[in-house]
Amino acid sequence: MRATLVQMVAEGPVPDVSDARIVPLGWHHAEDMLELATLTKPGPFTLRAQDFGPFWGIREGGRLIAMSGQRLGQPGFRELSGVCTHPDARGQGLGRLMSLWGMARIRKGGDVPYLHAYATNTAAISLYQSIGFRLRATMNMAVLQKVG
Repeated sequence: MRATLVQMVAEGPVPDVSDARIVPLGWHHAEDMLELATLTKPGPFTLRAQDFGPFWGIREGGRLIAMSGQRLGQPGFRELSGVCTHPDARGQGLGRLMSLWGMARIRKGGDVPYLHAYATNTAAISLYQSIGFRLRATMNMAVLQKVG
């Protein structure tokens, strides 16, 4: 798979948000996380996504309906990753909530949040801009799969 991405960074203040529905996601949630990511396609995602950092989510009716997490980290920066909302739960502000939640956790850790989005995902880019992210760079992505 190949795609064009935008990299966005949020250097300004991040409001702290709270919501009793948000819970840490652990290894026993990995299949639910992969199912949600496969359905919504936020980007490359595997059962081992939690190897890179913590994730949080909201469950409703026994299923995971929204999540966000952390992935790559460099000195002073940490990536907000895996932000997605189940199609049945869209329009409730969960993408915004989970993005702000993840951003606040990154800030509390002393880092600047950044993220990647498909350049064609204008709805997500608009959401990220509305909560303080700005475009830093455009880049190309290739996902390779080992054969054999």
